[in-house]
Amino acid sequence: MSTLLERDGLVATWRRIHPNPDSGLWECCELDSSGEAVPHPQPSARRQIVVTDVYCQIAEQIGHVAAMSVAVATPSFGIRVPDVVWMPPEKWEGFDRESPVPFVPDLCVEVLLDRTFAHDIGPRVRAYLEGGAREVIVVGQRGELQFFGANGPLKSSAFGIALSLERMYFDEFAPASH
Repeated sequence: MSTLLERDGLVATWRRIHPNPDSGLWECCELDSSGEAVPHPQPSARRQIVVTDVYCQIAEQIGHVAAMSVAVATPSFGIRVPDVVWMPPEKWEGFDRESPVPFVPDLCVEVLLDRTFAHDIGPRVRAYLEGGAREVIVVGQRGELQFFGANGPLKSSAFGIALSLERMYFDEFAPASH
């Protein structure tokens, strides 16, 4: 039976698994609340293009303090790696850059292309919102956008973000995500 690890225990496990943060290998795994590794396959080229496009649009629209594939500590899951995060400049100060961000940034984005958990995005969204995210954006496998805030689904971005994504990168016949 696994036990829940406190944040310090998760970070220690993270550092043991990822001894060299510059290797880039950390993008392939997260840690659940018990400190167990949750592997993710390397993203496809088209998914990387869409993630980069989302990052660039967010940085242009609300500021250049966005980042891609940053590990963050969440209270209900463990350590997650959202595709894109954004938070005000002052929040980027005062924590160890070699470790996961010790809190959830204000905005988290998940791009579901090539993701095995596309059908079960709810726990990821909840983990970010419970951890303090003001908004979570989910880009579906067909390019559809969903916005979530602390009180549930939103009709549009609370940050005023308008994403325009190139249709050619999305599956026209993918099942709709829920």
